[in-house]
Amino acid sequence: MQQRYVDALCHEMALRRNSLPAQDSEIKTIYFGGGTPSLLTEAQLCQIFSHIQKNFFNGNPIPDDVEITLECNPDDVNSTFCDAIHRLPINRISMGAQSFSETRLQFIGRRHHASDIERAVNELRSSGVQNLSLDLIFGFPEQSISDWESDVRAMIALHPEHISAYNLSIEEGTKLWRMREENLIHDCDDETCREMYRRACVLLREAGYSHYEISNFALPNRQSRHNSAYWNETPYIGLGAAAHSYDRKTRSWNPQNLQNYIENIENDVLPLQSEKINEATRYNDLITTALRTAKGIDLNHLKEPFKSYILQNAAPHLERGTMQIENHCLRIAETSWFVSDDIMSDLIYV
Repeated sequence: MQQRYVDALCHEMALRRNSLPAQDSEIKTIYFGGGTPSLLTEAQLCQIFSHIQKNFFNGNPIPDDVEITLECNPDDVNSTFCDAIHRLPINRISMGAQSFSETRLQFIGRRHHASDIERAVNELRSSGVQNLSLDLIFGFPEQSISDWESDVRAMIALHPEHISAYNLSIEEGTKLWRMREENLIHDCDDETCREMYRRACVLLREAGYSHYEISNFALPNRQSRHNSAYWNETPYIGLGAAAHSYDRKTRSWNPQNLQNYIENIENDVLPLQSEKINEATRYNDLITTALRTAKGIDLNHLKEPFKSYILQNAAPHLERGTMQIENHCLRIAETSWFVSDDIMSDLIYV
C-alpha cells in the first residue's frame, strides 16, 4: 500500500502541474508533513523529488533557496535516515520532541524516550542539518510550571533554529478523551497554562528567539517560510490524502480515505472537493491567520466595508491594550496571544 500511495501521489502531481495561478507558479517551499513522511524509504523520496522536478520545475534541479522541510520523530532518526537526508535536497527538519519527561511522553503515546531527543539532534547535526525545528507541548494534566520551564530550558540547550510550543489538545474519540470523560485525568487549568505560555515567551526571548507567531519562535532569519506563506495568503498546492489547497479564489481538499484517494488518482480523476471564497470569507480567513502573527493585518490592504468593520470591533481591545496599531498594522499584543481566539471571534464578519 505504501508504494501504491507514493505512485498515486506522483501521478497527482502530473494531474495538477498547472494548478497554481500563473503569477504564483514559482514554488518557494515544499513541506513533507501530515502522517509520518519519515517512514518513506530513500527510494520513495527520490521518486517523489523526481516528479516534483518534472512537474513543477520543468525537469530542472530544485533551486537551493527553496525551503524543503521533512517532519520526523526522534525515534526515526538513525544513521540510515541521516545518510538519506544528506543525499536528498531536504534542507530543514521539523521534529516532534513534545516533552523531555518520560511520564508525559508515555501519557501521549509517543514511541521515543526523552534521551532520544538529544541523540537525534546530535545525529542530524553531524549529518549536516543546519535548519532544525523542534516541537514542545505544554498543559499536561498535573504538569507544574517548574516542569514546563525545565522542558523549555532543555529545548534551548539543544540550540534548534526554530521552536514550536503548543497547548495540549485532547481530541474527541481518543484514549485521552475517554480518560477525561471518566474523570481519570483532568485538564490543566487555564491560569496555569497561561503562565506556562508566558514563561516560555520570556525564556525564549532571553535566549534570542523572536516570537513571530502565536506558537512559533525562531532565531534571526529562521522563521518557517512555509508556515509564513499560509499566514500571508500565499496560494499553495496540497498533494496526497486529506491535503488542502488554496488559490485565493477557491479552497479545495482531497478525501481522507486512503483507498478512495488512490483509486480515484489511478483512474485519472482528481477527487477534490472545493468551495469558492467570497470577500467575507477571505476577510475572516485573514482574521484567523494574519492575526496569529507579530505583524498582524496591514489595514491598507483591507477594502470597505471590512476596514471600517475591523476598526469598529477592535476599538474596545485597542482601549484595553490587548490590541495595537503600528505602521498601519493591527495586531494582537503578545501578552494577549494566549487568549487570541476570544479576540479574533470579536472581529469575525457576520
